[in-house]
Amino acid sequence: MKKRLSFLLLVTAALLAACTSGPVRRVSEPAASIQQLTVEADGSWSVDLRLQNYSSITMRFDRVRLEMQVNGEAAGTLDAAPQLQISQESADVISISLAPSSQARLLLADALASGRGVSYSLVGSASAAPTDRGSVRDYPIKREGVLSPMPGLPGVLR
Repeated sequence: MKKRLSFLLLVTAALLAACTSGPVRRVSEPAASIQQLTVEADGSWSVDLRLQNYSSITMRFDRVRLEMQVNGEAAGTLDAAPQLQISQESADVISISLAPSSQARLLLADALASGRGVSYSLVGSASAAPTDRGSVRDYPIKREGVLSPMPGLPGVLR
């Protein structure tokens, strides 16, 4: 009986100690990808950039600066200061206007006219910090993907 009581007290103490440690606080590198690219009437592009927070805590994204290429051709720089809070292990989308290079503009117009997709790459960084505490840090971003024309939506690739 005395051994059982000692064992029960030990288990109870261990459970109480486990409860006080709190949730794991993990800060992971974010990711970015293009969710949608829309060619506007004036030839500029509207880029819907998806920011992914893989951290176990809410992060504040202060700045995003990414060099964009389309089919290997430099298109321009996606530069924004969204001041956006993204919950743990979630994503959000920001829209960024881009005046693309003339070569990239022609390349994309040709792809849209022929109904072909294009590859893209993003290289740069995102500045983010935990919302509860911590300093802003630049996280490297490198992403490659493919965009395809959307049937029924002229000038839109996803």
